[in-house]
Amino acid sequence: MPVIRPYAKVTAALAGVLALAGCSGSEAATPAHPTWHNGEVNAVSRTTSAAGVAMTTSMRPDGTLETVAVDLASGRKLWAHPATMAGRLPGMGVPAPAIVESASGHAVAVAVDPARKDRWNATLIGRDARTGTQRWARPLHSTFGPQRCGTFVCVSEHTALAKARLSVLDPETGEPLWQLPGIAEVEWSDASHAVFLRMARHPVLESYELKSGKRSWQLPVEQALGSGVDLSGGWSFGATADNLTGYIAPYTNPETKKVSTFGLFSVRLADGAVNWLRPSVVRVYPSGSPGLAPVVRPVDQQGQYGGFARLDAENGRVLGQIAAAQVPGSGWWLAFPSRMDKLGFLKHDQPGNAFDLATGRSAEIKNEHGWSFCVTDPKPLALKGQITGFYSVASLCEFDLASGRKTTGSEAPPSWFTGSQDGWRIWRDEAGGLHGIKDDTGTSPGMYG
Repeated sequence: MPVIRPYAKVTAALAGVLALAGCSGSEAATPAHPTWHNGEVNAVSRTTSAAGVAMTTSMRPDGTLETVAVDLASGRKLWAHPATMAGRLPGMGVPAPAIVESASGHAVAVAVDPARKDRWNATLIGRDARTGTQRWARPLHSTFGPQRCGTFVCVSEHTALAKARLSVLDPETGEPLWQLPGIAEVEWSDASHAVFLRMARHPVLESYELKSGKRSWQLPVEQALGSGVDLSGGWSFGATADNLTGYIAPYTNPETKKVSTFGLFSVRLADGAVNWLRPSVVRVYPSGSPGLAPVVRPVDQQGQYGGFARLDAENGRVLGQIAAAQVPGSGWWLAFPSRMDKLGFLKHDQPGNAFDLATGRSAEIKNEHGWSFCVTDPKPLALKGQITGFYSVASLCEFDLASGRKTTGSEAPPSWFTGSQDGWRIWRDEAGGLHGIKDDTGTSPGMYG
């Protein structure tokens, strides 16, 4: 296992990369940036956006779900239709709708609706993204939900059956262009290609040409991380520039008590070659996307945790770290400032601790703020007709580390958390309301990919 070592030119490298991680909270809240707040929704999924429309899955007061579309420029609600889940696993969270701009320029919203025929459990519906007018319907037995893949729609179908498959659909008609057997998820796509994680006992990353269905490259995940990978612990991916960074979480087999292989690895999108790997590290939360701002803790063979390290997603090197001996006991939650140049340990209603990531030294906590989870003991969603164990996507709040209390006046969480799409950042507040700000941060992945 590689040992995490300090990076020799950490100060200069940290300053350069952190500039990509987001602007400060005060900058994000400047009146010069268009902002909006929609309190009509109770968003429980991530948001997706395209063609001037943002979408989320919202929970109604009666526990049922609905697909909601809002105008990206104003936050005004455009339309809503009932939604459901059929075969989604709780650890995956509530799925977001997909928005696809087709090759002809039409924007189509795709979501899972309640069944329209008795022998099916759900219906995949394609609608005009701005008006909500239905274009097509496709019955489903079970699914993890739709995803955008280039100018097409990708959806896992019949996931609870032996005939599970991934279908690539024409967004205009809902007709399948080509299919892959088994269960798969889109981890990255551009206009011509998509990379799928094919879920099996031995999971594989594969890149396909979207129009033809021709495979470009294949990489068994175990070839990168080592044998013994088990997706039961969870996974996440994020991409920037020419690389895709993946995280496979550990899973303890209840029968053997053995821990599965886990860690981070990066591959080239062009050919699937492995750039770097960090086995036996766990991703910490909150933190940025694995593809932009990964923060990890090493774990030794006895299950003991080390310190914390911020990695450069381009090469896997350490940009900043603190040692295990510096971790201040227990009862804390991680908190990062907007530039992610410090690591804070938040203790609610009492003084916490902070460390400068560039030097690893303890930092003064007076006037030091950090973003952490608003709620540290979330309750599962009371969803009607669904199995228990689903949670809404997390929201972040800013805290004063010296007092352990929430601050007031900061409007926007940092972009390493929200991500950005064509200059727009959208996030969920504690009450489930949606917020948007256009601060021209371009396009970059956030905590949820």
